Amino acid sequence: MDIFKNFANRIRESLIKNIDIEQYKNIEEIRIRNSKRIYVKLTNRDLVIDYIVKTEDVLETVQLISENSIYSYQNQICNGYITIKGGHRVGISGNVAIENNKVININYIYSLNFRIAKEITGVSEKIIKYIYNFSNDTIYNTLIVGKPASGKTTLLRDLIRNISSGKNNTKEEMRRPFNVSVVDERSEISAMYKGVPQNDLGERVDILENIPKILGIKLMIRSMAPDVIVADEIGGIGDTEIINYAICSGVRGIFTAHGDSLESLYKNPEISNLINMNLLERIIVLSSKEKGNIQRVYRLENKKYV
Repeated sequence: MDIFKNFANRIRESLIKNIDIEQYKNIEEIRIRNSKRIYVKLTNRDLVIDYIVKTEDVLETVQLISENSIYSYQNQICNGYITIKGGHRVGISGNVAIENNKVININYIYSLNFRIAKEITGVSEKIIKYIYNFSNDTIYNTLIVGKPASGKTTLLRDLIRNISSGKNNTKEEMRRPFNVSVVDERSEISAMYKGVPQNDLGERVDILENIPKILGIKLMIRSMAPDVIVADEIGGIGDTEIINYAICSGVRGIFTAHGDSLESLYKNPEISNLINMNLLERIIVLSSKEKGNIQRVYRLENKKYV
């Protein structure tokens, strides 16, 4: 139970005592909050552990996940998380210090949310036929849309792995591999740990992490000459301009965004602009009930659902 070694001694002992091997396999999140019980989210239910977390438990856990060097993780902490070995992300909340409208620190940490990374291979095969243009041997500019926890990032990782390797599990002719540049603003796609991606994204993949998309996409196009650029959770100010720059440079794009329908996307000015400027060719909406499953596919060139 490797993940448990990242917790303070008393929390670790409580987790080991109350969680068996089968439950361990189904852990999705472990939440610890100062002066509260421990909550463990399993695939199909929540498990409550009757240990009251103390201030010193939180501090000891923070020291462990930052390898006793909080300063070296300061940039990640200011973004609200730390990525640990294995690709797991630890969300952080507490008292936020702000200077010039920027977060410069999170101190008096109140809670930590360990989000357990799980790679699932093969899940993107169901959408390859909508994204890969077999007639032109290229990739459609695609937006994958779903609510939080709908499986967008898991699907995206497997999709990157497939298109960067030219893997083919369909009945169509073999796809060529693509050079893929991943702009991993929150380190959720690659889960980079000390320069090594903890998630397998394939061999023809270059990664920039902890950099805003507006800077990262332009840097990748200039330095790595990708066939395909990938970024997670678009929709922020300036995203239309940089995606337009990428596509006009001859690079194909695959992106994700929060939403539950085509109609919901039009409420975001940046994504609405992308659609109206005909920069996107496919929008894939994921099911809100079944993680990773497709609800609708919208083909923008003829304004029809597939």
